[in-house]
Amino acid sequence: MADLFTVENLFSLLMLVMLQAVLGFDNLLYISIESRRAPIDKQSYVRKLGIGLAIFFRIALLFLLVKLIDRFQNPIFDIELGKFVQGTFNIHSLIVLLGGVFIIWTATKEIWHMLSLEDHAEVDGKERSTNMIIFMIIVMNIVFSFDSILSAMALTDVFAVMATAIIIGGLLMIWLAEKVSTFLQKNRMFEVLGLFILLVVGIMLITEGGHLAHLKLFGNEVTPMTKTTFYFVLFVLVVTDLVQGRYQKKLSQEKAKRS
Repeated sequence: MADLFTVENLFSLLMLVMLQAVLGFDNLLYISIESRRAPIDKQSYVRKLGIGLAIFFRIALLFLLVKLIDRFQNPIFDIELGKFVQGTFNIHSLIVLLGGVFIIWTATKEIWHMLSLEDHAEVDGKERSTNMIIFMIIVMNIVFSFDSILSAMALTDVFAVMATAIIIGGLLMIWLAEKVSTFLQKNRMFEVLGLFILLVVGIMLITEGGHLAHLKLFGNEVTPMTKTTFYFVLFVLVVTDLVQGRYQKKLSQEKAKRS
C-alpha cells in the first residue's frame, strides 16, 4: 500500500477517478431508473446495496482481467452468413452485446408501459422483486465497468491504484444516484427523456460489442459510438426536451388567454 502514495500513483488515481466519473454517467442513469421499480421506501436501500455489491464484483472483475485478459479477448466462435453477417466473437464482445440488447429491451418496455392504458406503477410492481432489481443493478454495473477497467489498465499497472479508484468511483456513484433519482421524482417530465437516453446507451453498447466482435452487416463493419457522440446526442435530446416543454407552456398560455 505504500506504493499507492507516490506522486505518479496519486496522479494516476486522480485521472482514474475522473475517468470513472465521465464513463459512468450511462451506468448512473440506468441505476436511477431501475431503482425506481422498487417500493418507494426501499429505493435508496436498493441503490446503495446494489452499487456497494457492484464495487466488490468490479474489483473481482479487475483481478480477473489482470490475470486472464487474453482469455477475455481470445476468439471463441465465428459467424459467417454469406455477405449478410460476419463476425468473430469473444467473451468481452458477448457481454457488451448482451448488455446493450438488455438495456434497449428495458427502455423500450418502459416506454411502452407509459403509452399503455395500464397503470405504470402497478405494472412495475408486478415486474420484479427488490432482490431482482439489486441483482440487475450489479450485473449491468459489471457490463458498464468493462470500458473503464480496460482504460484503467492502459493508464497504470498498479492493482491498488485501480482498486482504490473503483471504490472512490462507487462511493461517488452512490451519492450521485441519490441526487439523480430525487431529481427524476420531482421532475416526472424528464422520465421519458431519461428512457430515451437509456435507449441510446443500449445502442452505444451494441455498436461497441459489434466493433469488438469485428462484426460486419451486409459487408459494412460496425463502428463504435464514441463517448463524444453519445454526449452530443445527450445534449441534443436535453435541449429538444427543454425547448418543447417551453413551447408547450407558451401554447397553453396563449390558449388560456383566448378562452
